[in-house]
Amino acid sequence: MNDVSDLYTQARTWVGKQATRPTTARDPVNVPMVRRWCEAMGETNPIFVDADAARAEGFAAPVSPPAMMEVWTMAQYRPGGRLKDDSIPVLELFDNAGYTGVVATNIEQEYDRYLVEGDTVSFTAVVDDVSEEKRTGLGIGHFVTIRYEFTDQNGEPVGRMLFRVLKFKPNLAQAPAPAVADDAAKPAFPHPRPAITHDNAFYWEGIARRELLIQKCSGCGELRHPPGPACPHCHSLEWDTVQASGKATLYSHVVMHQPRLPTFDYPLPVLLVELEEGVRMVANGIDLPADKLAIGMKLDLDFVEIEPGYLLPAFRPSR
Repeated sequence: MNDVSDLYTQARTWVGKQATRPTTARDPVNVPMVRRWCEAMGETNPIFVDADAARAEGFAAPVSPPAMMEVWTMAQYRPGGRLKDDSIPVLELFDNAGYTGVVATNIEQEYDRYLVEGDTVSFTAVVDDVSEEKRTGLGIGHFVTIRYEFTDQNGEPVGRMLFRVLKFKPNLAQAPAPAVADDAAKPAFPHPRPAITHDNAFYWEGIARRELLIQKCSGCGELRHPPGPACPHCHSLEWDTVQASGKATLYSHVVMHQPRLPTFDYPLPVLLVELEEGVRMVANGIDLPADKLAIGMKLDLDFVEIEPGYLLPAFRPSR
């Protein structure tokens, strides 16, 4: 049996088995965490933060946005990575075989009820599927699907999730020649590219012209980003665009330490900026080391040519 089929056979033995240890949230559902999540996401429904509004809708207390279901049970951040008890052995199997790249490909969630303030969430996780080897733009790899079942403090189901990742070997065949540093040669890999669709093509065409375009609803005039087919306010399908001024404020940020993907430098600051026009977007920073980031700092738009002909918007400190 060759190495590829042997690896696949080993990985398939995990299907139906526990993917990682059962986990209980460190904190019960609480309004302060919900409020900060809603602020970051632009969610304004008062039932998530206001007890009176929640009671008016029939709830005993404020409820958690459904999409936060997984957030309550996320592993604690540790600079050195996950603890052994939090590891996912089927993914480590691919790591050890050289499939060191990882990218989440899709998440499907189902909800049985709202989580209410005071609920404590737990999950169990099972390996649902492992695909045969696939050839992708990132490299050859295997799709691994994990099924999560979420319950409350009484063991009653509250929802479930299918989480699929691609474990891949970086595509060396399509990579440019290694970039040589002062003291060693570092392999350079193709930078991940966005998925261009009918809904967002105008945005990327604008970026190629060094213009940051924002959708504007032709019905109610609301601006929206990221691009979408319909206005979330009035549901109109008609829209136009406005060009952003390039002035922005740092609204929030995270610093990525892992997982480490080719073409990125770590620690990697990822910015959530609020444009002068009022919409928010995620972007990288320029001349913004992690220890210099400050919420509320003024930023200016710039464009970075990642590869010849491939531009990305980024933000640098305002001059």
